[in-house]
Amino acid sequence: MSVWAGEAADPVPADPRRWWGLVVIALAQLMVVLDSTIVNIALPSAQRDLGMTDGNRQWVITAYTLAFGGLLLLGGRIADLVGRKRTFVTGLVGFAAASALGGAATTPGLLFGARALQGVFAAVLAPSALSLLTTAFTDPRERGRAFGIYGVLAASGSATGFIVGGLLTEYLDWRWCLFVNVPIAVIAVAGALALLRDPPRHAGARLDVPGVVLGCGGLVALVYGFSEAESRGWSDGLVLALFAVGVALLTVFVWWQSRAAVPLLPLHILRDRDRAGCFLTMMLAVLAMFGLFLFMTYYLQAVLGYSPVRTGLAFLPLTASILIGSTQVSARLLPRLPPRMLLAPGMVLAASGMLILTRMTVRSSYATEILPALILIGLGMGLTFMPVFSTATAGVAPQDSGVTSATVNTSQQVGGSIGTALLNTIATASGAAYVAARPSGPGLRSDIVREGVVHGYTVALWWAACIMLLAALVAGLMVTAKAPRHGTVADAPVPESVA
Repeated sequence: MSVWAGEAADPVPADPRRWWGLVVIALAQLMVVLDSTIVNIALPSAQRDLGMTDGNRQWVITAYTLAFGGLLLLGGRIADLVGRKRTFVTGLVGFAAASALGGAATTPGLLFGARALQGVFAAVLAPSALSLLTTAFTDPRERGRAFGIYGVLAASGSATGFIVGGLLTEYLDWRWCLFVNVPIAVIAVAGALALLRDPPRHAGARLDVPGVVLGCGGLVALVYGFSEAESRGWSDGLVLALFAVGVALLTVFVWWQSRAAVPLLPLHILRDRDRAGCFLTMMLAVLAMFGLFLFMTYYLQAVLGYSPVRTGLAFLPLTASILIGSTQVSARLLPRLPPRMLLAPGMVLAASGMLILTRMTVRSSYATEILPALILIGLGMGLTFMPVFSTATAGVAPQDSGVTSATVNTSQQVGGSIGTALLNTIATASGAAYVAARPSGPGLRSDIVREGVVHGYTVALWWAACIMLLAALVAGLMVTAKAPRHGTVADAPVPESVA
């Protein structure tokens, strides 16, 4: 029969250990997010140590993003089928083992394989973490604070990765950028076994195998296509073929999901206007943000001459402002305001910071020209991420919470892949055109090249700012949910089929 989620039974009493459980979930999520960038700074050292070619080094990053982004939907549904706590612990153990294997790698192939394994277990771990958080916090006020902390990790973890990666690479060894995950995972596993409570599983559920093949295959093709577009160019035959295959598989996937008895991704999740708006908002916001991380890392090191550690520390104000915007502003206002009243202004604020960065030059001052922009961007993203997470996962039927959480993470991964490839291509093309249009003698060549590089970054940042404004528009028009009522899980119930 069909009932409304949340109406059929009395509310489940709150878990008394939920705040300690949040610490465990936050620790695991931080580990996953850190790993998307912590290896970036270590990559030059790893390349020299293992003898990687310039053409193959990208696989240290691509192997992780391919497995992570491509398998998230599967990981989310597995969490729904076998239990979130079990998949959470399995993901932690597997991620730690893959990290240890990567840190001990003696050949490039072994490192690539270990990074792919990290992505596989991250695809199981990330949706389990978000799903456990969703089911543990049902009161809107507590939910706001919990998702504020989670949003900080999602938004600032990448920037923190640069700091940790710089410190470990400069003072220890690049291998510690992978080994560091082992003690974190051990602590998180112990905490999970002692503190986390697994919500009931949905009886009679089973895995949609055709949906897995179609959905995961389409996502892998798209993520791989965007990764290759960065180095090969958008018109390359392989890139176009990957895009075509990805779109075709995902089109068939959507058709199949409307007919499958137990779909991998129930389409009612996407038909909900607020939820679909949050997914699209997340993808666009992360698309713009990943470009920022890429450009500012190279700008600070290659143009201003910062060391890896100094580069990481330069991102600290961004991380701190995300923390303030998320936990002190967004978490306090979300129970009182509709989500779009935070989302749209937050992304406008972040876009304004990016517009300030379009004025940077080869001799910009960090304190007066870069720092104010990073603070604005951080505050804006702090206002954005927590309402997206909270609204996208609110009111979901219990058996669908894992796959819904996975869809949020998938929108992040796809957005990050598109942003890295698209904005880097724009920056490279604009920089090359700038250099080609300016005749230079032998003594001026290096200056022109540096100016061209910065010009490329500023052009790409204009595009990033426009994308962020588009995200603000999407949130303002699509996310129409009201402020959560005290004591309710969601603003509107979601249909749930019960056998």
